[in-house]
Amino acid sequence: MRIQLFTARILFVTSLFFTGEAFAQVSPDGCAARLTGDTLLLENSIIKRAYLLKDGELTSYTITDKRQRTTWIMDQPLPCWTIPGLTSRGTDPVLTVVAVGATRQMAAHLEAIFTVSYGALQSKRVFRIYPGSAAIACDYYLRGHVGQWAQDAVSVHDIRNLESAAAAREGEAHAMTADRLALPGRHWKIKAVEFFDATDQNNTLTREYNSLAYRQEQRLRGNLLFMEAGGTGKGIFWLKEAPVSGVQLAYPGWDFSVKFGDCKVVGLGVEARDLSADEWTRCYSVVTGVYGDGEDGAALALRTYQEAIRPPTGIVENMILQNTWGDRGQDKNINETFILHEIGLDAKMGITHIQLDDGWQTGKSANSAYPGGSFKDIWRRPGYWLPDPVKFPDGFSRIMAAARSKNIVISTWFNPSVDSGFKYWEQDAAVLVEQYKKYGIRQWKIDGVQIADKKAEINFRKMLDTVVARTNGEGLFNLDVTAGRRFGYHYFYEYGNLFLENRYTDWANYYPYFTLRNLWMLSKYMPPQRLQIEFLDKWRNADKYPAADSLSPSFYSFDYLFAITMAAQPLAWMEMRNLPPEAFSTASLIGVYKKYWKEWHQGMIFPVGQEPSGSSWTGFQSFKPGNRTEGYVLVFREDNEHAMHTVKLMELEEGTYVFEQLAGNGRSFTGQVGQDKAVGFTLLHQRSFSFYRYRKIRQMPSHSRN
Repeated sequence: MRIQLFTARILFVTSLFFTGEAFAQVSPDGCAARLTGDTLLLENSIIKRAYLLKDGELTSYTITDKRQRTTWIMDQPLPCWTIPGLTSRGTDPVLTVVAVGATRQMAAHLEAIFTVSYGALQSKRVFRIYPGSAAIACDYYLRGHVGQWAQDAVSVHDIRNLESAAAAREGEAHAMTADRLALPGRHWKIKAVEFFDATDQNNTLTREYNSLAYRQEQRLRGNLLFMEAGGTGKGIFWLKEAPVSGVQLAYPGWDFSVKFGDCKVVGLGVEARDLSADEWTRCYSVVTGVYGDGEDGAALALRTYQEAIRPPTGIVENMILQNTWGDRGQDKNINETFILHEIGLDAKMGITHIQLDDGWQTGKSANSAYPGGSFKDIWRRPGYWLPDPVKFPDGFSRIMAAARSKNIVISTWFNPSVDSGFKYWEQDAAVLVEQYKKYGIRQWKIDGVQIADKKAEINFRKMLDTVVARTNGEGLFNLDVTAGRRFGYHYFYEYGNLFLENRYTDWANYYPYFTLRNLWMLSKYMPPQRLQIEFLDKWRNADKYPAADSLSPSFYSFDYLFAITMAAQPLAWMEMRNLPPEAFSTASLIGVYKKYWKEWHQGMIFPVGQEPSGSSWTGFQSFKPGNRTEGYVLVFREDNEHAMHTVKLMELEEGTYVFEQLAGNGRSFTGQVGQDKAVGFTLLHQRSFSFYRYRKIRQMPSHSRN
């Protein structure tokens, strides 16, 4: 065994050919990586996965759900990682086990790093094991040289009649495989979930595909695949940590393939030409998890991973952020006087952050209201990213002082230079670092990004990493996913939160239930706390909506519009100066929200009720893992005739509960919850909401009440 010590990241480096046992454990959390002979075991208190080493390659052997006391033994040893056309066998496998401490970007965890050579090509897999997670992640890296690999797929319509195994194999697709499971049995329910960003164009952001495993390979798109053993409610899921399917690099056309005895994750976002002989090229990642209790259990298991990777003091801070671009002033209005006035109004409303969007800088962007703006050749224009000396004669010093006096945080908008795959990433990073050093700014909205190739992705990540490092880990980014080839919902997640969508009353494309529906649908598969969700000035442009359209913003209370955002990070997408005096009564609701937002956001937040349609009963529930007796629920009665509705909640024990009304239009009540976890809510008025804290109460025996 070869042992190597590291100063920052410790433990063992050992050859997989070592015949004894190499063991590492993070106590008392139960995260462990253990090598015994040719068997590699990775586990925590919930999941255990075993691999066999065969011809220098890892093959999946078993996956165990410890909570369900279920183990799946693979039908045959299939290599987990393959490249079409690569014929070299793996040699010189090495295992490194490392305990990784928490940062503001990532929670503490255990890493098991497996490297192997295939001639001139080296592969590295970094398995990440987190305490309390029902899943184990794997990051992929490649280094060296390999000939061109081919990805191809035959259309199902071009395959011969399936009278032979050979004919069945004709339809199999060939692509880089990131993980592979030879699941036993033939009765597997399959659900793939595809995500859509570019929200300027898309207004339905998730789509589910349900099917059954079959003899012939099915090719499915999406970042998520759930595979449930028929009739048991137990299953395995894959999360592909990558951009959405439509914009992934080197995309073969699908993300998963499923057939009897052979399920694959394909496409890692690299081509042969992307590789370097000297540096590791990071690929997409794959997370493998286990679940029980059907669909609800699958959602909970996925969320245990998504929550486990967040550090206790995470970079996604609670915020109510104002960005003035939503009133379409563009860069015409922004200047020192305007911002000072907005800061005063923000304090009156209860806003915690204000973001200077496009227009604070000396250079004019392509989105400028004035002629001559451009994003091209930024670094040939001296002073482009300095505060405009006409608009801000004292730089940001005065507005920073005013904001601090009101306990408001200032952030700025930034559009990295897009020239040649972000080749100026160092200069871009220096702009943000200088703002941090000079003014204390540590949050930035990142816009205008186009990840056209692997070089651009690598350089863009270098820019973010550099800013994080040079701001002592304090750098936080609002990553815009409204347009372009960007990051989606499951990639670059460690850097901050997501600016989800642009909606404007000017074009009558802001409908409250549209926004609620997008948040509701996404929150099933990701923590909504990572999303910035907009509420707008409902008094602007009321005449641009049909007068009889009861779903237009003017028919809703301003409180209701804010309440839609409460499961996420509220975004005041407006100029405060344009609001009428009555709008500032919403400061009362915001005050209640801020009183409870820490506990509300520390819980797992899931959608409950019906999908928002403008006429549904819908909402969100927040609870902490393992606590089935208390939590929070936010309920909306949309534009419908029913004053009472029964909503099925998650993770509730049977018993009597008090629902304490904290804000909104409902009333506190006490109710009985049975096995179905259904609760009856009453809201007397259409387009109303109520925010509750609930807890189970102990009932006194009947004789004690007499």
